[in-house]
Amino acid sequence: MSAQELNATTTRVAARVAEAPSEEHRKRRLKIALGVIVTCQMMVIIDATIVNIALARIQSSLHFSASSLAWVQSAYSLAFGGLLLLGGRAGDVFGRLRLFIGGLALFTLASLAAGLAPTAGALVAARAAQGVGAAFAAPASLALLATNFTEGPERQRALGVFSMIAGLGLTLGLILGGLLTTASWRWVFVINVPVGIAVIALARPFLNETPRHPARFDVAGAIVSTAGMTSLVYGFIRAASDGWSDSLTVVTLAVGVVLLLGFLLIEAKAEQPIMPLRLFAERLRAGAYTNMLLMSAAMGSFFFFLSIFLQKVLDLSPLRAGLAFLPMALVQFGGARTAPKLVARFGPKTITAVGTASALVSAVWLTQLDGASSYPGGVVGPLILLGLGIGLAFMPLNMVILAGLPLRDTGSASGLLQCLQQIGLAVGIAVLTTVYGTSLRNSADHPDAGLNPQAQVHHDLAHGIATSFFVLVAFIAVAFVVAVFVFKNRKPAAAGT
Repeated sequence: MSAQELNATTTRVAARVAEAPSEEHRKRRLKIALGVIVTCQMMVIIDATIVNIALARIQSSLHFSASSLAWVQSAYSLAFGGLLLLGGRAGDVFGRLRLFIGGLALFTLASLAAGLAPTAGALVAARAAQGVGAAFAAPASLALLATNFTEGPERQRALGVFSMIAGLGLTLGLILGGLLTTASWRWVFVINVPVGIAVIALARPFLNETPRHPARFDVAGAIVSTAGMTSLVYGFIRAASDGWSDSLTVVTLAVGVVLLLGFLLIEAKAEQPIMPLRLFAERLRAGAYTNMLLMSAAMGSFFFFLSIFLQKVLDLSPLRAGLAFLPMALVQFGGARTAPKLVARFGPKTITAVGTASALVSAVWLTQLDGASSYPGGVVGPLILLGLGIGLAFMPLNMVILAGLPLRDTGSASGLLQCLQQIGLAVGIAVLTTVYGTSLRNSADHPDAGLNPQAQVHHDLAHGIATSFFVLVAFIAVAFVVAVFVFKNRKPAAAGT
């Protein structure tokens, strides 16, 4: 071997030796970065359901009236859903890491305030502040994932973990709510404080700030979208408690629709729109947004009404009701873990269709619940099928929405995605509550003479829940049709440049 060849070989070996630790360091850094991102996402999603099982104890502790108790949940949903579009675009303009840290700091402080709340009003105000913080942190978290992980297998693996956490969050919220409520309902909120502090401390060292896209901020779009979303979400929340014929429900829904139509006109002309309409120009991405809305409507109503069934019909304690969702959580975890590999092999259309089909079978099964149904015979099977469906479907939906996007649109796309999730949660609960209430009134008018009073209550509740689940079937059936006829087994095109 000549001296020149020897030098070349030595140089190559030295380069590999130097490169190995660098690549290992990068992988370790990305693992921590992903942990920071998904922990934030888990916190804001869990808080959408963690209070459900604690509501009874919150009511007795802070002396909420029956009508005002719903605002413990609604204040969070209203602030979160109303500000998401603004939060997503603000990250694009001012920096996503800055919005991520700021939003999470507000969320953490508000969680402490909620845990220490001395009165009902203080708790509702703290929940609203949590929602504001979540509205800025959540879209920034998904946008940071898209920009810190390169497109391809690396981002798909990260999205698989993110989607797994997003899907599991609602389920884990119920389980954690049951566990923490046994100690005190205040722990449901205080648990966020140490976790939030840890995530904030790790965010700047391990997450890369994304380039800002300073321009004239779409002030008109921000104001109109926030007002429109807030009005729309409030209208659906009120419909769930006061009915669709309530005058304030009708007015707020109408105002919300008018404002959002005006918002679309503003966005069509804005130089830097808060929601670029080009996000809907690609058929695959528009279909993924539609499916996320429908599946979120199904998920929110499912958790709400099955929690009622477990506690009011099966008479489970809060702890046991929370743990009843554990089989679903385990199957979701497995489905989400395998989804990236399955999508890489079969494509997003196939896996989304299989996931929604599994969820559809679960929903049909749930329509058969009655007062004599047991947990092993009537609940576990649907839980497993729905867990599998959500575990498989959410990852390809997130992937399709983010694939091919220019960097400047990732925040807006993420904000819109999570905005549709919040609308879906509110719509699902509102529509199913209407069906549920109608069924209960019909049952009260035609009682079964052969049942004792306790059995009659169980029968009426179970029948109302089973009847409302027919709407669940409709939501998921439409999502399945979209997956089969709109999706293709390829990535969407870029949303403009």
